[in-house]
Amino acid sequence: MTASKGQVVTIRYTLHVEDELVDQGELDYLHGHRNIVQGLEEALEGKAAGERVVVSVAPEKGYGLYDPEGVQVVEREAFPADAELVEGAMFYAEDPQGNPMPFTVLNVDGKEVTIDFNHALAGETLNFDVTLVAIRPATPEELEHGHAHGVHGHHH
Repeated sequence: MTASKGQVVTIRYTLHVEDELVDQGELDYLHGHRNIVQGLEEALEGKAAGERVVVSVAPEKGYGLYDPEGVQVVEREAFPADAELVEGAMFYAEDPQGNPMPFTVLNVDGKEVTIDFNHALAGETLNFDVTLVAIRPATPEELEHGHAHGVHGHHH
């Protein structure tokens, strides 16, 4: 069995940006459903459990290019009164369709808050070292939901 659309793939990975370790761990994902960055999913396509893949993913197939228009200044009153507004704090807004849009607080200056809708790794080349641990067919429920569930199921 190989990593292909409709398979749940378990990977063990490290992610470096330049020489800095950014993330590491083990992850189950539903292959072919955009659960991981495009460039990594493409590199894992057709690989079998036990294989190791080392790949550099360009921003265009990772978290995108950095968009300066993603940085905006909003009024403090746009946030709940009890919101702790500090540099690095994460919040969510909604797009016109009601989808969550994460953003980060860059700066708080009096009544103005500078926020950034760019992903923290936007514009970065992502260097992955991945071992495919296991591959199994997705359940009908996982296919319907578009993501992998844990061994004890999943509740929305």
